[in-house]
Amino acid sequence: MTLFIFAASLLGAMAVGLPIAFALMASSLALMWHLDLFQPQAMALQMLNGADSFALLAIPFFMLAGEAMNAGGLSRRLVHLGMALVGHVRGGLGYVAIVAAIFLASLSGSAVADTAALAAVLMPVMRQAGHDVPRSAGLMAAGGIIAPVIPPSIGYIVFGVTANTSITALFLAGVVPGIVMGLALAITWAIVARRENSAVMAAMSGAERLAALRDALLALVLPAIIIGGLKFGIFTPTEAAVVAAVYALFIGMVVYRELKPRDLPKVMLNAARTSAAVMFLVAAASVSAYLITIADIPGEVRDILEPFMGERITLMLAIMLLVVIVGTALDFIPTILILTPVLMPIVREAGIDPVYFGVLFILNCAIGLLTPPVGAVLNVVCAVAKVRMGSVIRGVMPFLASQLVVLLALTLMPWLVLGPLRWLR
Repeated sequence: MTLFIFAASLLGAMAVGLPIAFALMASSLALMWHLDLFQPQAMALQMLNGADSFALLAIPFFMLAGEAMNAGGLSRRLVHLGMALVGHVRGGLGYVAIVAAIFLASLSGSAVADTAALAAVLMPVMRQAGHDVPRSAGLMAAGGIIAPVIPPSIGYIVFGVTANTSITALFLAGVVPGIVMGLALAITWAIVARRENSAVMAAMSGAERLAALRDALLALVLPAIIIGGLKFGIFTPTEAAVVAAVYALFIGMVVYRELKPRDLPKVMLNAARTSAAVMFLVAAASVSAYLITIADIPGEVRDILEPFMGERITLMLAIMLLVVIVGTALDFIPTILILTPVLMPIVREAGIDPVYFGVLFILNCAIGLLTPPVGAVLNVVCAVAKVRMGSVIRGVMPFLASQLVVLLALTLMPWLVLGPLRWLR
């Protein structure tokens, strides 16, 4: 009954058009009324406590780093490096998009920002080369969802705080799965692009490739600083976010000189807007998480999953299927905030490694960015590339299928996540 009241009030509030943060607050009020704990002042205190976290400070700084990299020319140089490396092979622009997506993912951690940057730079070139436009737009969207999986990732920070799991371990464990996602996209692109009669870019000379590498080298140094600093315990994820923001601002303003002082207010305002939206969601979800625990909703969900509790792989498959279904209706951050307090007690009881679960959970939530009707990155591609939603959905299907295969493979073979994590630690 409690689970029904929570789900019905949340979905009902969303159905009448309430933003997800206010829908979470409405469902919390419904649970308070049902549990005879109706105290509105307690909601305000819990929201304040939920947002009062040192680890969450990483979110605005990583957002600022991403905005500074886009405005300061770091992102554009990484795309150009991808063109220099693989632009000359058949279907090369698709491989450029995948390589650039991995590069950008290691810098910003925002699927929406990376997708917008990729589509803005590469879609005009792919149109001119004769590539199928919906398929190219689908590839941009699928490449963008690598960002939440490869560190630094806003999703890992939110999950780590909500689940009380090491954010550093999540960052390190996400490296290999993110690269595997890129390889799956490359294989899929190689298959679907064989039927296209598109133009091939002229190969760059060795000197031009070296120049492109030298031009993008300062951008490539940043992920090495973040991963190296975390691996050797030089700084925490929050401190890594500050380092990333300062580094991106310095390179954009002093070295490349594309980020002007007059651009700083806009860059900071964009980062502040996105950060405020995420933080308000976290604050609202903290009330729901508190009441979910009191109402023992995880116990009700555990009873539903009871037939799968004896086998970890089977339980993980059941949970991943649940998250895929929820991800079609909810956006990335809300899915993390709502499901984490429900699923983590079950995961811990079953003896599943929380870091392993966290990586697969975030990957699954990222896949939800590709699934209609919400599909945030699909909307970004439609707006930037000026392509109809129906066409983008058709074009993204092969790449969505490949990412689901990656999710299945990582679920069946946990060592693909835990093995590299042990080495990186």
